[in-house]
Amino acid sequence: MKPLHALPVLSVALLLSACGGEGEATQALGPDPKLPAPERGLLPSMKIAQPAQWGEQKPTVPEGYSISAIATDLKIPRQSLVLPNGDILVAEGRGGSAAKLKPKDVIASQIKAKGNTQVKGGNRLTLLRDADGDGTYEVQTVFAENLNAPYGLAFADGKLYVANQDALVRFDYQDGQTQASGAPTKLTDLPGEINHHWTKALTISPDGRYLYVGIGSNSNITERGMEAEVDRAMVWQVDAATGAHKPYATGLRNPTALAIQPDSGQLWTVVNERDELGPDLVPDYLTSVREGGFYGWPYSYWGQNVDERVKPQNPDKVAAAIKPDYSLGSHVAALGVDFSLPAMGERFANGVFVGEHGSWNRPDPVGYKVIFVPFSNGKPAGEPVDFATGFRGEDGKTRGRPVGVTVDPKGALIIADDLANTVWRVTRNQ
Repeated sequence: MKPLHALPVLSVALLLSACGGEGEATQALGPDPKLPAPERGLLPSMKIAQPAQWGEQKPTVPEGYSISAIATDLKIPRQSLVLPNGDILVAEGRGGSAAKLKPKDVIASQIKAKGNTQVKGGNRLTLLRDADGDGTYEVQTVFAENLNAPYGLAFADGKLYVANQDALVRFDYQDGQTQASGAPTKLTDLPGEINHHWTKALTISPDGRYLYVGIGSNSNITERGMEAEVDRAMVWQVDAATGAHKPYATGLRNPTALAIQPDSGQLWTVVNERDELGPDLVPDYLTSVREGGFYGWPYSYWGQNVDERVKPQNPDKVAAAIKPDYSLGSHVAALGVDFSLPAMGERFANGVFVGEHGSWNRPDPVGYKVIFVPFSNGKPAGEPVDFATGFRGEDGKTRGRPVGVTVDPKGALIIADDLANTVWRVTRNQ
């Protein structure tokens, strides 16, 4: 096959423009989205905004709130964790080693790369400390290094858990530490071959007994074969003491962040759904995670909507597929989720914050912001509210891309921005 980079630029441009997506598209949001018919083409529409520096600008937050950068010049910050003493740990890294299967994969990777930072991933945890509580984190130090694309973080009972792209590891932790006392202990291996979706989301049960690990698929819709999907597209439940694990829920294409609902103890996740069915399919979503539940991938989406590209089909699986709780819109790339607290203010007291990294495969980009999804009676209720915007500016340029969002018990939202390599902190004005 002729190398893709040898194709004339005009030919590539024609391929991109031929696959549709002209005009403004409507995003289907909420618990009962009205989904359009699938659109198939040679290539999906692809568009990434040109990265730019923040300079004197910063994200926009609601009236009555302020935002500040509490750490800069990081090495691809992904997720964060607030420790019991108020210190913040930030996981930094970049993983994945999936080979490109088709020319479209090469084109897509080149386009996506234009919208990402060119900084090398840190493979480390950085600790931030505000010793005097004035909002300035004057300590910024490496807590642990030589990790393998760390992403998910969790803490309980003096143990710090880190989900690398290939293993779940554990550090002993004492209050006030600024540096790990030694190398981590491996709790269990995680699926790490190919790693089309390399991020491993993590949270822990309130009693500290079980860890939950989100593991994404190794493909869009099984184009590498089902053998490459063993133990993938699911959430694992891991015994925190022994490392013994089992599938907790399956059919979740790429569960990128996990959180426990404070009152109920219910597990929730945000999921990045499949591509190449058009700019308005398939919605990324927020959902509760039922033990033993199946959520459709790869056979169907949003319940019983069959994906005809998957062969052979499995009608029994389709019939059993659980419809997600809440559509976030197609291709917003939700990568962060955390439950709010009353300390965040009355308007944002009950619900979840979601970090939307932003689309690469729509003619009209979406995402590139942090939203708040209000809850009522334990479930999402109402329209999403923009909470932190401006990451993609009115000039069409992208200055940041939100990933992890973490609610600080003090009443602040921590946002990891992996394009600007910055951690932002949003607080209520006193």
